[in-house]
Amino acid sequence: MTAAARLPLAVCLMLALIASQAFALEREDLAPFVVPPFSIGEPVNDEGVWELLNSGGAMSGYVFETEPLAPLPGFSGAPINVMVMLDLDGRFMDVKLISHNEPIFVSGLGEAPFRKFFEQYRGLSITSSIVVGTPYGSASSADALVYLDGVTKATASVRIAHESILAATLQVARDKMQGVQTGPPARPDPDHDEPLDWEALVAEGLVTQLAVTNAEVDAAFAGTIWADDDPEASDYPEETYLDLRVADLGPPAIARALLSESSYDELQAFLAISGSDEPILVIEAGRHGLVSPDFVRNTAPDWVTMEQDGLPVALRDADLLVELSEDVPERLHDGTAMIFRTDRRLGFDPSREWTMGIKAVREHGMFRPEIGSVTLELAHQTDARFFLREEVAKPAPPWLDALRNRQTDIAVLGAGLVLLGGVQLMGMNRLAGTRWFPQIRLAILAVVLVFVGWHGQGQLSIVTPLATLRTAIEGGSFAFLLYDPFSTLLWVFVLVSFVLWGRGFFCGWLCPFGALQEFADRIGRWLRLPVIEPSPLWDARLRKLKYVILAALVAVALVAPAALDKAVEVEPFKTAITVHFVREWFYVLYAAFWLVLGLVLFKGFCRYVCPLGAFMALGGLLRGRDWIARRTECGSPCQLCKVRCRYGAIEPSGKIDYSECFQCLDCVTIHDDPKQCVPVVLKKRGRRAPVAARASAAKAPDGGPAPLPG
Repeated sequence: MTAAARLPLAVCLMLALIASQAFALEREDLAPFVVPPFSIGEPVNDEGVWELLNSGGAMSGYVFETEPLAPLPGFSGAPINVMVMLDLDGRFMDVKLISHNEPIFVSGLGEAPFRKFFEQYRGLSITSSIVVGTPYGSASSADALVYLDGVTKATASVRIAHESILAATLQVARDKMQGVQTGPPARPDPDHDEPLDWEALVAEGLVTQLAVTNAEVDAAFAGTIWADDDPEASDYPEETYLDLRVADLGPPAIARALLSESSYDELQAFLAISGSDEPILVIEAGRHGLVSPDFVRNTAPDWVTMEQDGLPVALRDADLLVELSEDVPERLHDGTAMIFRTDRRLGFDPSREWTMGIKAVREHGMFRPEIGSVTLELAHQTDARFFLREEVAKPAPPWLDALRNRQTDIAVLGAGLVLLGGVQLMGMNRLAGTRWFPQIRLAILAVVLVFVGWHGQGQLSIVTPLATLRTAIEGGSFAFLLYDPFSTLLWVFVLVSFVLWGRGFFCGWLCPFGALQEFADRIGRWLRLPVIEPSPLWDARLRKLKYVILAALVAVALVAPAALDKAVEVEPFKTAITVHFVREWFYVLYAAFWLVLGLVLFKGFCRYVCPLGAFMALGGLLRGRDWIARRTECGSPCQLCKVRCRYGAIEPSGKIDYSECFQCLDCVTIHDDPKQCVPVVLKKRGRRAPVAARASAAKAPDGGPAPLPG
């Protein structure tokens, strides 16, 4: 046993340096996921980010896979890889599953619900706060959040995939799409008002000016073929070429100070319809004129540009007639005044500095003249007091969302674990000695099967320790453990129980499939079916099998993780507990085999095959006490407890083999019962203990408790 117990640890040490790396797919591998008329362009980097081209070959966005950018491990220990198509405005065009090893989808629920989940992303913007689940609390607190429907029985895996998508997408947006805001932009505060006049606007920089003379424009064209193509500039070098004023009319106080009452009302009516537009007032009182004679209203201006953070800002004429207020200097009334608009949703932040560019255009030649231009720039920033910046609606951490969604189940489970653990720790002997103990135990196992297993999906599996092992070796995140708080609570309690009782607390009381097997045995005894019990030699050999299986699974997890989802099917837990036998026939047949065998072979899977049981036995090495009381006569000469122990966890010497003990408490019942414990019975009768042969007491024909020797 000792050598077998050390085998998985030896395998771990040998393979500890093995770690898989996430390699980006080649073009031909990723291309099938991109549906025409779109296609993949050139690679943007070596992390799986590519240009996305439309049917005309123009760039429409980016296409990338999530694994190289955000390799968050799933429950198999391997990341969930997803293809994301993102347009240039930061909206999801498509999201598709590429690969995964999530056990619940691979051979449980099937991939259809997983793939359908990803369809919900289409059309959503990365500026939105997207979460998986349902609104929690008041409706107002959830208004800013976009909720995606999860997948029943697989919410934890879905949350992991969602977090991977968001992490990868925001990384691409920050690195490659700087003009796209990843949070709500600043917007004018409709309630902020203050008296302003022209002088105050100029003094505070709320109206900025750019004055350029003819001589300065000539200097800008010097040395080009257009140097002498503006006679007026040459003849009147000191006169004004451009006299530009710029102001942001989004804040009502600024708009009211610059516009007449009728123009102000018209602007507010326009903004009531186009609530995301930021209006920019541009006044030009020189000879430039702002736009060319060919300009068409309600289109992008041909001579005026804007940029912020080095990226262009889309401008469009608002097609509004502009009448300035009487407070504006008279000479500006005679100039050209226009209101342009830009959409804040496309990345423009009116509270930060931006730059306006005015093109000075010249033509050279009479026929088919060559057009040349220089850009005259003016920086502008409106004080932040005029704006509101909504805080990003931050979703609760995934673990908290998961906790909220299952808070009732978790509260019931927590209370049950504390109660059961407390009784086992403080009142174990009284529990085992009560007249109704067999019925109480069966009732607890029924609750474990129905509530913890079938309802709560709390069947622990060897998948979790293996995924944790891979994550530890590869240096990944353990966040996946928090996505299923119901099972995590069970794991925490089980880990604590290792120190108190060893493996027995989980295997004997908290394992849903173990409970199902025990009920199968009860049915077998009720039907009076024959009992199969391996000889002591074969029993000892078969016990080692589960450690070999565990070692093999560890090797698969580290060397060939893609095959792990099939390898862990040695556990019938998913079939019998997680998906309620709704699977392919061969999985159902395998699970049914162990339950039918359990009618005649007491908990054969648990005792001989279960890799999770092997892991629990290794964890039980942390046990800090021998909690089952023994007498000096136990084993020599009395063998009653050994004969009654159907797990074979009591050695001929009377010593408890805690690695095989399932904490059924039958031996505790015998030990404390003055009518069953042979040494106590004989002592009360005033007799010396008989030889071992007489005290052993053969088993009853039906495999139940043996009669007490007289």
